[in-house]
Amino acid sequence: MTETAQNTPSTVELAAAYQPGEVEQRRYEQWVEGGHFSADAASDKPPFTIVIPPPNVTGSLHIGHALDHTIQDSIVRRKRMQGYETLWLPGMDHAGIATQNVVERKLAAEGLSRHDLGREAFVKKVWEWKAESGGTILGQMRRLGDSVDWSRERFTMDDGLSRAVQTIFKRLYDDGLIYRAERIINWCPRCLTALSDIEVEHSDDEGELVSIRYGSAREPDQQLSGEGEDAIVVATTRVETMLGDTAVAVHPDDERYQHLIGTEVELPFTGRMIPIVADEHVDPAFGTGAVKVTPAHDPNDFEIGQRHSLPSLTIMDERGVVTAHGPFEGLDRFEARPAIVAALREQGRIVAEKRPYVHAVGHCSRCKTTVEPRLSLQWFVNTGPLAKAAGDAVRDGRVRIEPVELAKRYFAWVDNMHDWCISRQLWWGHRIPVWYGPAGEVVCVGPDEQPPSGDGWRQDEDVLDTWFSSALWPFSTLGWPEPTADLAKFYPTNVLVTGYDILFFWVARMMMFGLYAMDGKQPFDVVALHGMVRDQYGKKMSKSFGNVVDPLDWMDRFGADATRFALARGSNPGSDVAVSEEWVQGSRNFCNKLWNATRFALLNGATVEGALPTELSAVDRWILSRLQHTITEVDEYFDGFEFGKACDALFHFAWDDVCDWYVELAKPVLAGGGEAAERTRRVLGHVLDQLLRLLNPVIPFVTDELWSALTRQATVVSQAWPTVEPRLVDDAAEAELEALQRVVTEVRRFRADQGLKPGQRVAATLAGLESVGISGHEDLIFSLVRLEHAADGFAATATLTVVGGVTVALDTRGSIDVAAERARLTKDRVAAEKEAAQCRAKLGNEAFTAKAPAEVVAKIEQRLAAAESDLARIDAALAALPAA
Repeated sequence: MTETAQNTPSTVELAAAYQPGEVEQRRYEQWVEGGHFSADAASDKPPFTIVIPPPNVTGSLHIGHALDHTIQDSIVRRKRMQGYETLWLPGMDHAGIATQNVVERKLAAEGLSRHDLGREAFVKKVWEWKAESGGTILGQMRRLGDSVDWSRERFTMDDGLSRAVQTIFKRLYDDGLIYRAERIINWCPRCLTALSDIEVEHSDDEGELVSIRYGSAREPDQQLSGEGEDAIVVATTRVETMLGDTAVAVHPDDERYQHLIGTEVELPFTGRMIPIVADEHVDPAFGTGAVKVTPAHDPNDFEIGQRHSLPSLTIMDERGVVTAHGPFEGLDRFEARPAIVAALREQGRIVAEKRPYVHAVGHCSRCKTTVEPRLSLQWFVNTGPLAKAAGDAVRDGRVRIEPVELAKRYFAWVDNMHDWCISRQLWWGHRIPVWYGPAGEVVCVGPDEQPPSGDGWRQDEDVLDTWFSSALWPFSTLGWPEPTADLAKFYPTNVLVTGYDILFFWVARMMMFGLYAMDGKQPFDVVALHGMVRDQYGKKMSKSFGNVVDPLDWMDRFGADATRFALARGSNPGSDVAVSEEWVQGSRNFCNKLWNATRFALLNGATVEGALPTELSAVDRWILSRLQHTITEVDEYFDGFEFGKACDALFHFAWDDVCDWYVELAKPVLAGGGEAAERTRRVLGHVLDQLLRLLNPVIPFVTDELWSALTRQATVVSQAWPTVEPRLVDDAAEAELEALQRVVTEVRRFRADQGLKPGQRVAATLAGLESVGISGHEDLIFSLVRLEHAADGFAATATLTVVGGVTVALDTRGSIDVAAERARLTKDRVAAEKEAAQCRAKLGNEAFTAKAPAEVVAKIEQRLAAAESDLARIDAALAALPAA
């Protein structure tokens, strides 16, 4: 973009280039100090509330956070500009397992364990760590531009939220919705605690499927057959758990085992006789159709055990070490597995071994240790009535899930929810408010009650699952259980923005607790779900793949706005977001484009003062009309949570309509001076003012800097959001400028094809402009495409027919080295013809098209279409060359 020198000086000057590092921190501090993000419960404005999904106190901003926060911030900033009393409430989660692990590692480096300190001293150490090192992510949120109300920052372990946790535990307990029982849970032998489902990461691991003969030992090639046989073959990937088997199960309709149902079989190594039971849970197609039943070490086996009143034998301790008496006692589970297989092989009990056998294995998300299903005495929430209420709230329309198709997945979860294990064997977290007496008494204590005292009374050692406190987040952060002004003003919250990957885990829990605690009032009106961030090839980001992106690195190199815009532009409801560094670079270029356009406007006296002129040129009317359409599109996309489409609409209006066309169309008008120039200065100022407001929610830093320079006001963050002015919609002007653009584009393409230098002027004549209603724009067209009016001696060496019969005759004599240009085009044609021939040959080969993947064939078809288009363009260019 070139600058037009003007005599009208600007009162504000911008640097020659945009430097994010010189703008971002300064702008953010001004916003916070100015109180622009603070919410007032006493305001008479309509409320709009978002509570931030609380990041872990141990966390650092990763690319998923950057996407999630960009979307939330864009929503909040727009609502603030639309006149809402907007609260975006920040805070952090205490992250029980992760935080305890961090502090325990620090102690280990000093040669200590938490047990050396004791519980009280250890918890004090965690608080000290939190004060010194926790919450790094909060500063990173500032760098990204989060417009949160920092005066309301909360932490799941602060006094108010701890009171809320104790209150709801007591209510649930008194209502019979919290109970203690032995159940199968996810257990981490490294962290020594139960895990929630979301704390278990599943991966396809290579293992071994071993088929074992229970009962009488026989030679491996003998088969189970005949009436009265006392042996049965089972298949398992966890051989070590056989030591805790209390039955073998078969499907009741499996004819192979009808004669064995109700009989007993000897369990190897133990001498125990175990029954063969019939259960419909068994899949006859898996392995041998007979499965070993270990009720204390498998959730499905536990259910079978309950149905058939089988005993549950725990044969491993909390660290995964075998405790069953016998030759394998004292071995780690993974040491015991091959040892048992070897012993079984020696006895002739191994019927088959399948290796490798790939199957899903759960791992602790914190330490990556293989999770062990384990029968354990734990605290549970009876989710039945709570989950039903959570499902009903979506079904009856109180809560809307965006995109709507993900509601089916939500129902599949809440309609089949198991009771929730809420106890964790940690020291950091909300301790379960239950006391046990010397005579077996159990007392649950509320926040305003004194716990029982005296000899023999002790509090439960466990703490609550971190998700228990975060499930209260939408209302506990507003002061619940107290009837605060914040709670009255800002609950229910309006939108929850989060990834679809935690729809089941966090969203469902907030729904259950919010509806229960708030008398049926939903915690949020809309759940807006976005996808996961993937690399440019759609591949999941993983350290092992080497494709993990650090958004802080992108912000350092390209700026926060470029990072935000690249993420938002790739985001649409429920869909994964593919990004690459090249796209962030493109977003940085977009910010630079805005900077240059605004700098041009300021240098040429653009203004926002005074009303828009009533008498305007077609060009001015066109850009104002395009602005109205853009406002309409952006509003529709924002309201539909289609942020990618909103960003696309803004990008093309800013880059194409404003920068590439309107600024160029305005240059000759501004250079001409007079009233026309004054009108254009006002229109240019208005368009940029509105455009920067529209872009501010997504790219707040650069737009705020530019808007302040343009308007000489402090900040745009609290200014009014643009609204459509119907009087400025002008279809005739848009049609007129569309015709002009097509003429200009065709002539520019011809010049490029002929190798004409960009600044080289060529004599020409235009005819037929009146047929498309652009006869008044002849001088503008000549200026835009570097043509000059024909003079004496003009001879047309090339004639173009463009839109609606408009013809352009050009005299290219002396402008083109015809021989060299013909040689160049001929060389290009040979290459294009070769490409087209290769593609036609592949597509004509039935052996290839029948075997090749559909996407490969599609790419070759696209290459052929591009080659044929090149041939048509080159032939037209050759035909337009003057005779040698």
